[in-house]
Amino acid sequence: MASHSLALPLFFFIVILFSSSISSSSAALVQQQPLVLKYHNGALLKGNITVDLVWYGRFSPTQRSVIVDFIRSLGYPRAATPSAASWWRTTEKYKGGSSNLVVGRQAIHEAYTLGKSLKNRHLRALAGKFNAAPGSITVVLTAADVAVEGFCMRCGTHGSARPGSAFVWVGNSETQCPGQCAWPFHQPMYGPQTPPLVAPSGDVGADGMVINLATLLAGAVTNPFGNGYFQGPAEAPLEAVSACTGIYGSGAYPGYPGQLLVDKATGASYNAHGLGGRQFLLPAMWDPATSACKTLV
Repeated sequence: MASHSLALPLFFFIVILFSSSISSSSAALVQQQPLVLKYHNGALLKGNITVDLVWYGRFSPTQRSVIVDFIRSLGYPRAATPSAASWWRTTEKYKGGSSNLVVGRQAIHEAYTLGKSLKNRHLRALAGKFNAAPGSITVVLTAADVAVEGFCMRCGTHGSARPGSAFVWVGNSETQCPGQCAWPFHQPMYGPQTPPLVAPSGDVGADGMVINLATLLAGAVTNPFGNGYFQGPAEAPLEAVSACTGIYGSGAYPGYPGQLLVDKATGASYNAHGLGGRQFLLPAMWDPATSACKTLV
């Protein structure tokens, strides 16, 4: 699939490790500077955005429903508060108004026609199965038994696809590197060894994918072509959510995701309600109005 003619495909790392910010013990002594994501005057994805899904490998119906319900929940205003929809509304504060995601076509590839070890070109080939319309996002999701070039050093990528459209890849890390890509639902590979939280759906891989998909969708609409909102170098930017890595609730610090809601029946930790009673754990997002990472709880 050809990249946007004015910018190289934008890929960035989402490594669920720990923020390099100052420790909680010294936080009261040092005043932190505002976090600023500069707007580089490029186009953003706004208005109604179709999200097409490509499932590569074997996903259970339950896993697929978790992901699809999450995307639909971003535009579902009737959920209890705090909601996934209220989390997504922060993207409206970026220039250009709202970004309304609508689930479009889905393709299921369970035969592993490209094998179980994929390169970046394979991901783009899978995304190319759809003739992506301008203003759309094609999401490629790879199953737990599919190795992807660079996986675990990164938990997903996004970039430009056909002119005016975006591409996202997210992998299921449950058996490969859950300590990096499914924290805090799995023991971290590095840093303080805090106990893992209980995943809302009961599936560590699927709920880890929700966290990374949330991060990438926010990046895809606010920096789709490499000249939107970001901090740092364009080839490895900090974006709307990746700038707030490791923060899920108030009081978060390295190794501690913050204060969260806990389901009394299941013991699952979450911070957002969604469609059909779903619960999700969503990362903090940078709020342009306050120049700070905003959490739901």
